[in-house]
Amino acid sequence: MTTASAFPLQWPDHIPRWSGERKPGAFKATLHSAMENVSTSLRLFGVDSGKPVSAVVYSSNVTLGINRPRDPGVAVWFTWEGVQICIPVDRYSTPEANVQAIHHILEARRTELRHGTLALVRATFQGFRALPSPPSKPWREILAFPADRPATRDNVETAYRMLARERHPDAGGSDAKMAELNTARDAALKEIGNG
Repeated sequence: MTTASAFPLQWPDHIPRWSGERKPGAFKATLHSAMENVSTSLRLFGVDSGKPVSAVVYSSNVTLGINRPRDPGVAVWFTWEGVQICIPVDRYSTPEANVQAIHHILEARRTELRHGTLALVRATFQGFRALPSPPSKPWREILAFPADRPATRDNVETAYRMLARERHPDAGGSDAKMAELNTARDAALKEIGNG
C-alpha cells in the first residue's frame, strides 16, 4: 500500500493528469469548507456502506504560505474495505474547487449505494484503487531529456507537456503511456526539489 503524503501533491500513477485548460469552477466553497464537505461525505459513505473509511490523507501543493500553488491538483487518499483508494482532481484552477469536485464524486458513490448495490460501488471504486507504480526507465529517458540540458522545473514541465500531447489517451496515446510520463515528471521534480 502506498503511504500517501499530504505535501507535496502525490498523484496516483494510473490516472493521467488534466491536460486541458483549467477553469475556476462554479463552486462557492472555501478550501476549509470543501475539506469539511469531503470529510462529511467520507464519514457518511462509511455509514451508508456499513464499512468505515480510514487513513484519510488530503494530498496537495498547498502548504503554509502557499495557498495558490502553480499545480492546484488535489488527491484524497483513504482506505475502505482494506483497499487504498485515491480520488484525484486537477481540472479546476484552484485547490478548493478540486476538493469540492472530490466531494461531489463521493456523493455520487453514495447515490450509487442508495439506488444500486454495494457491488456496484465496489466496481466503480476499481478505477480509484491506488495501484503500485509501474516499473520504469530513468525519467530523462522517458521525457527525452538530453543529459546536457539543465534540469529545472520549467524545462521538465515543457518536456512533459510536449510529450503529453501525443501520449494522452485523448490524443491517440494510452493510460499506460500517460502513467509512465506522469511518473517520470514526478521523479524529475522530486530529484530537482519540487517542494
